[in-house]
Amino acid sequence: MKTVINLVLAACVIGLAYICFGSIMGPINFENEKSVRDKAIIARLIDIRKAQQEYRSLHQGAYTDNFDSLIAFVKTAKLPFIMKVGSLTDDQLNNGMTEKKAMAIINKAKKTGKWNEVEKEGLQNFRRDTMWVAVLDTIFTKGFNPDSLPFVPYGNGARFEMAIRKDTTKSGAPLNLFQAQVSYDTYLKGINDQELLNLKDLQSKLGKYCGLRVGDIETPNNNAGNWE
Repeated sequence: MKTVINLVLAACVIGLAYICFGSIMGPINFENEKSVRDKAIIARLIDIRKAQQEYRSLHQGAYTDNFDSLIAFVKTAKLPFIMKVGSLTDDQLNNGMTEKKAMAIINKAKKTGKWNEVEKEGLQNFRRDTMWVAVLDTIFTKGFNPDSLPFVPYGNGARFEMAIRKDTTKSGAPLNLFQAQVSYDTYLKGINDQELLNLKDLQSKLGKYCGLRVGDIETPNNNAGNWE
């Protein structure tokens, strides 16, 4: 009888130890895995932001809420790159010379073949040439796959939610905003459901979005991420 009691007590001790270990390691394991997944999500959201910012620069300040359009843009669009040779001196600037005026003088000389004014203004070594470079080769690392933009890492095929807003400010200026986001449920579910509930409850009480987001269509934030 004594042996049975000892075995039961031993089993209880082991069970309590396991429960205590789980209560300690559960949150730690959840945070570790969340950190890994957050990092991958954030990297993808930053890629979306970079693509949207360049898209905007060539579309009169407007963003797109369509991933197909964004992907096509990244694959095919080219951005202007100005190669600069020489600079204006203090004397030239003080005399009212600007880069725009300098290039107008130089372009005129190229058309007419008369370089007297160029020499007079001391612009012989001044050049501003525009080159067009592919978006894909400019803002992304080598080997980047544009087709991956819509898909949530660890999301089992889920896609980011993306929205835009076209509006005007009180002063009448155009207002273009975008956001891309993914909820915690999409990429954290199944790790530890209780810890996920705790995380969502905390975010809700703080009045924050329960997930990761870049940009905001309600409040202009310079396309910041909610992790920044």
